[in-house]
Amino acid sequence: MAHGENENIIPINIEEEMRGAYIDYSMSVIVSRALPDVRDGLKPVHRRILFGMQELGVLHNKAHKKSARIVGEVLGKYHPHGDSAVYETMVRMAQDWSLRYPLVDGQGNFGSIDGDNPAAMRYTEARLKRIAEELLIDINKETVDFQLNFDDSLKEPVVLPAKIPALLLNGASGIAVGMATNMAPHNLGEVVDGIVAYIDNNDITIPELMEHIIAPDFPTGGIIYGYNGVKSAFETGRGRVVVRGKAAIETKDNGREMIVITEIPYLVNKANMVEKTAQLIHEKKLEGISAIRDESDRQGMRVVYELKRDAISSVILNNLYKYTGLQTSFSVNNVALVKGRPQTLNLKDMIHHYVNHRHEVVIRRTEYELREAEKRAHILLGYLIALDNLDEVISLIRSSRDPETARTSLMERFELSEIQARAILDMRLQRLTGMEREKIQNEYDEIMKLIEELKEILANEDKRMQIIKDELQEIRTRYADERRTTIEHNAEDFSYEDMIPNEEVIITVSHEGYVKRTALTEYRTQSRGGVGSKGVSTKEDDFTEYLFTASTHNYLLIFTDKGKLFWLKTYAIPEGSKVSKGRPIQNLINIENDDKIRSIIQVGDLKDDDYINNNYLVMVTRQGLIKKTTLEQYSRPRTNGIIALNIREDDQLINVEMTNGDTHIVIAAKSGRAIHFHESAVRPMGRTATGVKAIKLAGNEDFVVGMVCVSREDASLLVVSERGYGKRSLMDEYRITNRGGKGVKAMNVTEKTGNLVAIKEVIDSDDLMIINKSGIIIRTPVSALRVMGRATQGVRLIKLNENDEISSVEKIKVVEVDELEELPTDGMITDDSEKETPDDPDLDNGSEK
Repeated sequence: MAHGENENIIPINIEEEMRGAYIDYSMSVIVSRALPDVRDGLKPVHRRILFGMQELGVLHNKAHKKSARIVGEVLGKYHPHGDSAVYETMVRMAQDWSLRYPLVDGQGNFGSIDGDNPAAMRYTEARLKRIAEELLIDINKETVDFQLNFDDSLKEPVVLPAKIPALLLNGASGIAVGMATNMAPHNLGEVVDGIVAYIDNNDITIPELMEHIIAPDFPTGGIIYGYNGVKSAFETGRGRVVVRGKAAIETKDNGREMIVITEIPYLVNKANMVEKTAQLIHEKKLEGISAIRDESDRQGMRVVYELKRDAISSVILNNLYKYTGLQTSFSVNNVALVKGRPQTLNLKDMIHHYVNHRHEVVIRRTEYELREAEKRAHILLGYLIALDNLDEVISLIRSSRDPETARTSLMERFELSEIQARAILDMRLQRLTGMEREKIQNEYDEIMKLIEELKEILANEDKRMQIIKDELQEIRTRYADERRTTIEHNAEDFSYEDMIPNEEVIITVSHEGYVKRTALTEYRTQSRGGVGSKGVSTKEDDFTEYLFTASTHNYLLIFTDKGKLFWLKTYAIPEGSKVSKGRPIQNLINIENDDKIRSIIQVGDLKDDDYINNNYLVMVTRQGLIKKTTLEQYSRPRTNGIIALNIREDDQLINVEMTNGDTHIVIAAKSGRAIHFHESAVRPMGRTATGVKAIKLAGNEDFVVGMVCVSREDASLLVVSERGYGKRSLMDEYRITNRGGKGVKAMNVTEKTGNLVAIKEVIDSDDLMIINKSGIIIRTPVSALRVMGRATQGVRLIKLNENDEISSVEKIKVVEVDELEELPTDGMITDDSEKETPDDPDLDNGSEK
């Protein structure tokens, strides 16, 4: 194709063109599509729909009109975009789960909270809600600027007069170019109170405003969990508000529990939430739920999660919050257009701009009303002059050739304006009666009074502010409702503990890993030597391994064979009666199946710096390594536990003790040797360290059987061997040596005694639980053992069958409570000379079970 000779091609720089075009595009998106105006809280499409509906006359007290009619009106006159954009916006404005105060009154299928689509616009009908008309009221009184529409054929408002603070009430969300907005809805009653408080005192602080406007109020209710995000959002315009659904735990007739959800977080699709939960259960990520049903109906929402028999409802509910849409966060980002420019606004800014807008509307409305009143007064004055000179006026009119002459004559004769003269000529004869004349006089007086008032309003700002307040109070009376979203302070604000009384309880952990807490009051105090009362009912081969008193607010640090540490709040342990079995600890902490609890340490306040930096955890492993670490390193609880120390393949954790930095440590090995050194010989290390050598073991077969950390002068050490021999010696008997040495003889290990199996620090009031390889469990009081020298062979604690030996020994502190188990007394304690002494009442307390 040949180029025309005078064709004009202008070369342009593509980079500049792109930059210019993109900036134009982004500004257009920011200003006229995605961000709401701070004054009326609306984006252009919302504003055009509401204005279009008013122009169509579909007011709250008129009949509904087809949605297609309304969409056509808005499309054709003001919003030249896709019809679906307009219809979807209008639909959302009618949904009571999307808007806190819906602006459109829809008839027909407008979708559902399950994400169902609304019916097509040819089927549905709509009209304005009364509250939406409050946004439009006074629009015809020149209160706001109008601009030409897209084809310059009509005018549309730049902003609405907004008698209601719609931006705060319904919030907004939108993604522009390079910026986004996400504003939360609030409660009308609270917002009005806040605005009135601001008008009364412009220097009000945000915390003072928050006494009125407490938090966002979502249309779907729910619970705001934690207040810090709300505070941040109000103070800075940005913040993360965590919202939870409302859940209750109900018990069915058959005793099973179920979690019932009656409210879900804002913007969560209920069907998706239920489906996602089912999927998580299928993938075994959520345990303990046996069935899910959505029982929602016209009466309201009701989603039911049925629980399995042994499930702990509180744990499952927390998992639902963690993994499903039952807890979501609403990220507040208050960006709105202020004088056509995007700004991030805090609570006070939004109120300030709204009040300024209302103030301007009141001024413009008053000026308009004043102009109209003065026009009317001018005409009424003309009427009165004419009526005062009625005969003359009539004769003047009769003698005029045409209306034009009559008008000119009237103007000259009575000094009237053209408007007045015309009004007189247009007057109907009936206005000449006496009554009508009186009416005109009264109307004139009224209007003069009104003009006075309007002028006073324009001259006095306090009066204008009072008008804004009165109008808002009237709105409050008409539309305010109860708050739907409740506020629950979470761990950041104050902890769940504050709801739980801090009381002493008894914690029992069985050998098989069943755990429970029992109120201290369940155990009556009995004097020693009583029969005792029935204690734990456990499985045949199970028994209570740990029993101690704890405060409900304490943390339990649970260490396992593999060197893992789990935290458990005492109150999180399920309550059980004295005779109940308890719950498997696997239900409470994520302990692996082939791992076993090794030590339980009870600690107080993990947030008290002084406490956590001056207490230590000392750990010893089977291969003779010792490690000491400050409690501070273990003071940040993690749900899945942490590695407490790095353990080698062939090693395992044997014992953990909490110390104050000034204790004596004794570690005993299977070979019968024990090493005694002061704690200061082990320097504190980091959490993941492996440790240092504590004792030199005698050959490959040797290993550590136990460790004690002793801070008391009077403590005695008990050692027990596998053939049933044991003895108590004083601490002083064990001389202090260097860490890492062979140690001294703790027991004369012979074929008769067998290897060492345990070392314990004991006092007279303790009891021993001795477990044999054959599963027999014997309980015996420590007081039956006399204190003797270190190198002796000891006395026989229990008589064992030929092939039997002791597998472990546990010390049970008798905690100012009953003896835990009612045991028959047929066990024996014998001394070295194998004389049986079954009749000695002090000794006769062993047992078989």
